[in-house]
Amino acid sequence: MNKPIIGINSNRVIKHETQYSHSVVESLGNDYVESVIKSGGIPIILPILSDEESIRRQVELLDGIVLSGGIDINPLLYNEEPSPKLGYIYPDKDEFDLALVKIAYELNKPILAICRGHQILNVAFGGTLYQDLSDMSGCYIKHHQQTKDGAASHTLEIIEGSILYDIWGNTALINSFHHQAIKNLAPGFKVTAYSKDKVIEAIESCEKDFVVGVQFHPEIMTAYNDKNMLKLFEAFINASSKNSSLDHKK
Repeated sequence: MNKPIIGINSNRVIKHETQYSHSVVESLGNDYVESVIKSGGIPIILPILSDEESIRRQVELLDGIVLSGGIDINPLLYNEEPSPKLGYIYPDKDEFDLALVKIAYELNKPILAICRGHQILNVAFGGTLYQDLSDMSGCYIKHHQQTKDGAASHTLEIIEGSILYDIWGNTALINSFHHQAIKNLAPGFKVTAYSKDKVIEAIESCEKDFVVGVQFHPEIMTAYNDKNMLKLFEAFINASSKNSSLDHKK
């Protein structure tokens, strides 16, 4: 079996402390790369593009997509005005990520969407977000942990009949680094896991074989050799292998 080619969307940052003034850098946490490699895939980092035809060509060359975490999403994209609690946003990245996920969905590419990626997945198909968890009634769990990033900090309650249930059963321990969350779920998706205070922690498509969003960071826990989190990446890589549209031997 050929190893599937997995695209991972990058972030864009400005590095001030370099020999080049205001150097713009496409960046990605290495844990995403290592998790794809550990689970049997070949990672490709995707730079932020603005031309939809080029983005489509990117996706056509891939067997699966990991949507990585990052900064907040522009609330205008889900018809809300910015809250004072909103963090930094980058509209160019929002537009790229939205185009990327919509094209990948259209082309039936398996998608594993992580943290911000999970939120982008929801917004792309008509869902909304809490701009800050303090706006959500009944939210009492600390969702931005203050311990090592690979440590589990709260419990995941998983719904039967989901991809996550098939991997882990009805519960798992996860890490947590977010101040936003899904508010209204996008049509065509279902919630597959909650935290104990009912924050939506995972969703999946009702129409596609493997389109999964998770609010936590399995790639970090995988980097800490968490075998449970590795199983999620292995399931994604397996789906991407089955979906392979290219003969990579050529």
